[in-house]
Amino acid sequence: MLIDQLKNYRIFLVSKSPRRAALLTDMDIPFEVMTADVDESYDPMLPPEQVAEYLSQIKLTGIDRSRYPENTIFITCDTIVVTDSEILGKPKDAAEAVRMLQTLSGREHRVITGVTVATPLQQLTSHRVTKVHFDTLSPEEIDYYVKQYKPIDKAGAYGVQEWIGCVGITAIEGSFYNVMGLPTKLLWDMLKKMI
Repeated sequence: MLIDQLKNYRIFLVSKSPRRAALLTDMDIPFEVMTADVDESYDPMLPPEQVAEYLSQIKLTGIDRSRYPENTIFITCDTIVVTDSEILGKPKDAAEAVRMLQTLSGREHRVITGVTVATPLQQLTSHRVTKVHFDTLSPEEIDYYVKQYKPIDKAGAYGVQEWIGCVGITAIEGSFYNVMGLPTKLLWDMLKKMI
């Protein structure tokens, strides 16, 4: 079984996200957290799926993988929210968070997470897309959420597992965990291919 095989590897989650760390823990995968500061700008002409994959790959550029033994695995992810053709990343401040939630209110959007799994010798990249349907949110609901939960560290300015997900999301088509920032089934399948 994969869990037994992974015991032979040192695994790094290259992410500052406590949600991704919690999900990896829920998968019974032993890991250490590593952070890498990289330039996350991208070509605005890229399709959103390619943007998510590119951003997950770029996080590896700050790591000299050749310095690690072959039984090392690095996991990187990046999640974006797409409405129509606009990519919503992390809001810069509370006002931008409010604007993003106003944009998502009463509409369907896509959450796309790019995932890269790499060893010193090989690398796999893929992505998962989930459709999320929001009910119409009142200005008071949006203000309450932004003030109480401060979603500045979240793509699209919301966390599906938080209050706004409980009261505002009417339907999810696809992986719930993808909306949290880590498509767990996709990662599991990628790790199986890697080992």
